[in-house]
Amino acid sequence: MGNTLYLECYSGISGDMTVGALLDLGANQKILEEHLRSLPVKGFEIQISRVKKSGLDACDFKVILDEQHENHDHDNEYLYGHEKSTHVHDSEVKHTHEHNNGMNHVHVHEHRGLPEIQDIINRSGITDRAKKIASDIFMVLAKAESKAHGMAIDEVHFHEVGAVDSIVDIVAAAICLDNLDITEVIVPELYEGRGTVRCQHGVIPVPVPAVANIAGSHGISLHITETEAELVTPTGAAIVAATRTKDRLPDRYKIRKIGMGAGKRDYGRTSVLRGVLIEPESDGMDYIYKLESNIDDCAGEALGYVMEKLLDAGAKDVHYTPIYMKKNRPAYQLNVICDEETVSKLEKIIFCETTTIGIRRMKIQRTVMHREIRTVETSLGESVIKVCRLGEIAKVYPEYESVAAICREKHLAFGDVWNKICQEAEGQLL
Repeated sequence: MGNTLYLECYSGISGDMTVGALLDLGANQKILEEHLRSLPVKGFEIQISRVKKSGLDACDFKVILDEQHENHDHDNEYLYGHEKSTHVHDSEVKHTHEHNNGMNHVHVHEHRGLPEIQDIINRSGITDRAKKIASDIFMVLAKAESKAHGMAIDEVHFHEVGAVDSIVDIVAAAICLDNLDITEVIVPELYEGRGTVRCQHGVIPVPVPAVANIAGSHGISLHITETEAELVTPTGAAIVAATRTKDRLPDRYKIRKIGMGAGKRDYGRTSVLRGVLIEPESDGMDYIYKLESNIDDCAGEALGYVMEKLLDAGAKDVHYTPIYMKKNRPAYQLNVICDEETVSKLEKIIFCETTTIGIRRMKIQRTVMHREIRTVETSLGESVIKVCRLGEIAKVYPEYESVAAICREKHLAFGDVWNKICQEAEGQLL
């Protein structure tokens, strides 16, 4: 069945905030630690603790790097470069930092591209579903950086994605999403700051190019705040783009659990990401969309074809009604019943495959009975049935293919078989 996650991004979102929120929601810490140890990457350990943010208790997920891989500003300087950093080689960047003993230490950071990242994920011991989630997130990041740098996706080597801490953050998020069995992710919008940040190439605007590219490519709404800072990291934006299934909360829902993931900075606002496991309420009420168009100049063969195509694309129902249009021309009214998620796709099919130049769209509330598919044993053999319930009302409907198969095998009339299955199934189930 899966769980539904709502991410409330009023303080932005980053990779470590996401992992913290998911752990606070109940993701198994031991499984996370075990699976992260299977990564063929060295130089890191993780720390999970509790912190207070504006008096609120939150889970803090931190990636601690060894001296060689040390990232002295995980949220900003290393994500976008450091103003004192210089490129030494195509595959590494060196940062020099003063220590108390006066000695200079050189930190080497590998530049990994998408092929190297995919190899790391595939060689790890995480589940296949977690591998797919992590790969999808990295693909979003790689495309955004490819666009920003103006080069082919496999040619991009950038430490935003290649850094060890970014790899751990993204893989950890994937592990936790899989562990919590998250199948629906709702993110209405991302709250972002304004102004500029300094990177190794100079001063760049907020949202930074990668975040702007991700938001634009995936239709993510940005709410620009008055905060003079970067609130959304490329990793956070990529997690949303790769996992989001809806951009709107249901009208009614129950809260099952709340998790708080701590950010590393406070820009004058509570730096937490709130994750909420919700259960949409259903009292038999449901919302669907009706797409409607009058067509008087389209061949019957084309109309038959578009019906098949609409049903294959996810329409719940498609039907035509004979009508008369202006100048008494015979025509057909096309009616399509669908979910909100498929409206755009179905409208595109209608415009491409018919002669219509306009579609009426209506949101309709309906009452539906709860439906369950069951297999029952009858005196005529095994049959698949649909059991429908609403309050005290209950009905049984044999599935057509099961009835037809028995009719062919036993040479019986369809109505007789239908009635027999209904009678025996109702006796067993109702």
